[in-house]
Amino acid sequence: MEKIFKLRENGTTIGKEVAGGFTTFFAMAYIIFVNPNFLSQAGMDFNAVMLATCISAAIGTALTALLANVPFAQAPGMGLNAFFTFTVCFGMGYSWQQALAIVFISGLLFLAITVSPLRKQVINAIPAPLKSAISAGIGLFIALVGLLNAGIVVASDNLLDLGNITSGAPLLALIGLLVTGILMACGVKAAMLIGILITTVIGIPMGLTVMPEEITLSSFSLGATFMKMDFAGLLSMGVLPLITAIITFSICDMFDTVGTLIGTAGNAGMLDENGELPRGDRALMADALATCVGACMGTSTVTTFVESSTGISEGARTGLSSMVVSLCFLASCVLAPVAGIIPSAATAPALIIVGILMLKAAARIDWSDFEVAMPCFLTIAMMPFAYSITDGIGFGFISWVVIKLFRGKAKEVPLLMYILSVLFVAMYILSNL
Repeated sequence: MEKIFKLRENGTTIGKEVAGGFTTFFAMAYIIFVNPNFLSQAGMDFNAVMLATCISAAIGTALTALLANVPFAQAPGMGLNAFFTFTVCFGMGYSWQQALAIVFISGLLFLAITVSPLRKQVINAIPAPLKSAISAGIGLFIALVGLLNAGIVVASDNLLDLGNITSGAPLLALIGLLVTGILMACGVKAAMLIGILITTVIGIPMGLTVMPEEITLSSFSLGATFMKMDFAGLLSMGVLPLITAIITFSICDMFDTVGTLIGTAGNAGMLDENGELPRGDRALMADALATCVGACMGTSTVTTFVESSTGISEGARTGLSSMVVSLCFLASCVLAPVAGIIPSAATAPALIIVGILMLKAAARIDWSDFEVAMPCFLTIAMMPFAYSITDGIGFGFISWVVIKLFRGKAKEVPLLMYILSVLFVAMYILSNL
């Protein structure tokens, strides 16, 4: 252990690392049940996606441990799975097999950027306020998905309205939201996972949680999603939508990972004198490789989870805690039969809670500066209102560039922002011809 993870050098012990690993796992274990709920809506097999979620999380987290020796865990990312289902599949019209191919290519692009000098330039190209707005907007989008999935909010005649919240799934979801909210407010570890389980139990007398006659692993297999990527049909929707989807996946994954690594490590005093995380480039490389592995297994983009901060707060400082998380995800494959019991009304509160947590990024935006406020507002608002993460990013980028140009600040805008904005404008024009 000492030889591989350098425990003494990092001021930690095996006990702290193991405790931190278990803490991180239980904080993020809700993804085991929530991710299949998302991707199955795109036509993917629920059970296969759950196994893919566990296996890709185990492999990605192990890569982080062995390549970078940092206490961070990976799994299919919230927000990125929403982009996969609702934007790439439903909005752009790609099949889930083609979407997996797009995820794989985005992982290769991320890997190429990570090992090249472009890494810092790309990270610095997107203005900090827009990064915060993207995070907050995805949070609102995820919360809306949770509200719709539960029936708390319903869509009819292109309008949103309050559902029948006094019975059935909407009532169960509201109960689950209150239960999870109370647990979160009380600082209970693994609050979201516990909330899902409690809500599932409450759903039994309500007739919403249906217990199977027998529980067996025999019907659970990766076969329905493993290596099902469809590269041949990627150009069926045109070149620009494909480029947009690939770049969006890569950029969101990169900024999610960089933000989590730097923000969490900074709070824990793990950054060096230059404000960088030692071996952070290797952690990014592990993230990119995990995305490629996840696509092969049959899941959306795998990324570094901010819930890793819970294990770090328990004293975790090395990859040993990540290995503990990896083994926990591997062991969770046996939970596959249990996942089918959990109703969507039990996972919906977790989506809403994640949305709340992501929305705090909006506090980092200077709303008194309209030059900043308008692009950030459009980024945040267009994601739930247009029901598209891509449209939120597109409106934000375009408005940021245009305002800067008319303010005589063209030189302040990095070249990548111009390129991405032109791509978005071209995509909107061509899609409406």
